[in-house]
Amino acid sequence: MLNDADIRAFEPDAKIALLATSDAGGLPRLSLITTIQAKTSTSLMWGQFCEGESKQNVQRRPKTGFLVMNAERELWRGKARWTGLVREGEDYELYNHRPIYRYNTYFGIHTVHYMDLVSVTPKGSLSLPRIGVGAVGARLAAPFAGKGEGKRALSSFSRELIGGMATLRFLSFVGEDGFPWIVPVVPAHPASDSRLVIAATVYRDELERIPQGASVALFAMNMDMQSVLVRGSFSGVHPCGTATLDVDWVYNSMPPLPGVVFPRPELKAVRDFGI
Repeated sequence: MLNDADIRAFEPDAKIALLATSDAGGLPRLSLITTIQAKTSTSLMWGQFCEGESKQNVQRRPKTGFLVMNAERELWRGKARWTGLVREGEDYELYNHRPIYRYNTYFGIHTVHYMDLVSVTPKGSLSLPRIGVGAVGARLAAPFAGKGEGKRALSSFSRELIGGMATLRFLSFVGEDGFPWIVPVVPAHPASDSRLVIAATVYRDELERIPQGASVALFAMNMDMQSVLVRGSFSGVHPCGTATLDVDWVYNSMPPLPGVVFPRPELKAVRDFGI
């Protein structure tokens, strides 16, 4: 259950909130959903203003993971089960009367989703020294991590974003119970255009629970709200404290046109212009 202080901490719009889902193949996916907040001590809700596969995933596979981190770097993580949606009513009006949406010319909240809490961690905080050490360690280890399969999955923009010292990186995997789980602020650096090096200086016990060869997703976002989502095979944590992620899928998560950029979508001729 969430206590009263937790519920208040979830309210501000100025926070980082992520939703982890699984796609039709059971593979993990991460989305930035800053509208996540507590409905009650045992339920969450979030407002939708744009389209994306995560909104379809929750309706087909209701098991989700979530993360909320406020400006004080306090964070909560948990599991929740999607239960339904509405497109009118009290919560719909609540979201659309907030200044960030009420005075927005281009979009507003058009759907409100609800989820029941399954579990939630107590309020935690980030270890900045360990994150810093990990970021430096991943950068130093990158030249020795190999090049992967040479798929050229990552563009120069994606490599620069993921490797940025000020970039926040979150990793997600699907647990044995079918619920996705989020590991926050994971130090990582590109070793090539298809391989990332991950330093397990934070949440090592959680990273070590990920099986070798498992599919994991990594969402990278900087303070300019630039972001990219990648997915691939996890090597498992080496005794030296590093792991690799061989990227085989890249998704542009930024509006106005989110979509898969690797593997490159096939170009098809447009023959019906609808005129």
